[in-house]
Amino acid sequence: MTSSLIRGRPRRATPSHIPVRVVPTLVGGLAGVVWLVLPGMTINAAVPVPDTRAHPPAASASAAVRDETSATDLVLPLAAVGAAGILAGYGYVRRLRRGRTRTTPAGGHLVPAALPDPSELDGRTRELLAEADDRVRAAGEELDFAGERAGAEAVAPFARALESAEAELSAAFRMRQRYDDGVPDDDTARRHTLAGIVGRCTEAVRRLDAEREAFDRLRALESDGLGSALEIAEARFRDLTGRIAAAEATVAGLTGRHGRTATTSVTGHVEQAKDRLVSATTRLNQARQSSDLGEAEQAAQHLRTAEEDIALAASLVTGIDRLESALTSAASLVPAALTGAEAALAGRPDPAADRVLAAVREDLTGGPYDPLDALRHIVRAAGAPRDGVLSAAAWLVARTSVSTADDFVITHRGLVGAEARTRLAEARRLLLSEPPTADTMAVLALKLAEQDTRRSPQAPP
Repeated sequence: MTSSLIRGRPRRATPSHIPVRVVPTLVGGLAGVVWLVLPGMTINAAVPVPDTRAHPPAASASAAVRDETSATDLVLPLAAVGAAGILAGYGYVRRLRRGRTRTTPAGGHLVPAALPDPSELDGRTRELLAEADDRVRAAGEELDFAGERAGAEAVAPFARALESAEAELSAAFRMRQRYDDGVPDDDTARRHTLAGIVGRCTEAVRRLDAEREAFDRLRALESDGLGSALEIAEARFRDLTGRIAAAEATVAGLTGRHGRTATTSVTGHVEQAKDRLVSATTRLNQARQSSDLGEAEQAAQHLRTAEEDIALAASLVTGIDRLESALTSAASLVPAALTGAEAALAGRPDPAADRVLAAVREDLTGGPYDPLDALRHIVRAAGAPRDGVLSAAAWLVARTSVSTADDFVITHRGLVGAEARTRLAEARRLLLSEPPTADTMAVLALKLAEQDTRRSPQAPP
């Protein structure tokens, strides 16, 4: 079985031929050397070429000496030039071969030594960012299952590899965000930025691939049987089965207290989680049957698919629990945040902000309302918060927005493109330093991710 921690090891590619444009360089260089050397050989021969012109004997001897010296002086430098041409051609072939054997994490995709067309390179970086992000996310899920079975100490090397891959990927996303913001603005520098993103994504996956064999030995599902790995998956399955019923009641309660808009982000989560568990049930049964028949590889494949279904179902249910906690905290913060915003605006009248705060006060007394959305309006009306209740409100709103967008990407793996993932990565980066901006980025990321999902031919009807 190939684990998702290390799935997709790049294949090395060997060039099958030397490009046609290199051949003239080599042949021409060789011909030049031969052409230059032959005259020298003739001049130094024992029988000179007869001279038919009428010259006095002394003049003929003097001319022969001068001709021989002149030819010798030309042969050496020109021969060196010809040799340099051959070496240059050889160096080009070596560089071409090295460029052709540099691969991307998807396996089989080649990164050329020379930078391709900007539009082509731009599209390639988008693909690589999405592919590498999915690889890292899947690796984290599998590492979680492996850690429960083998213990934290046993999986520590793989956890470090995952952290390194995440760091490389974060750098790639940051480069992409700056690129989308127009930095740098020079065309050549922008192409090099795209090439740098390719390199970062490649390195992220390489760090996962470096642990391929060791991680497979740790799991050893094919050789040792499913054993405890299957028991862990089944235990998590049973736990989720119980949590789904509670999550369904939670969504109903939140909708009643705060209105449908407050629970929009988790609409359909319960149904999706149930579907995932139905799939997991099938896969777990197939895994156990294959194991009983001694079909170790098939059993391991079924188990891995079941683990993925279970992990995605857990993400859906956890998202509901997280939203409940966030709405509860937000509801308790709204009155104090509203008072703080009014105090902050007291010395600088702002009619537009005053209208926003008045609308929030009306919502407080008018029935069910979305406290997170209310906090968002309060924070934006008050301006950039520095400390106190407004700062806490800004961070809560931003953290919830980031988590919501992240959950969506996790549960729609393979459908969400690089732009949404880049905005999400930027939101995560800004979460502690600039919560209002992080919130804006996360909201945009979710919108883009939803658009990608609707446009995808793989999306469910």
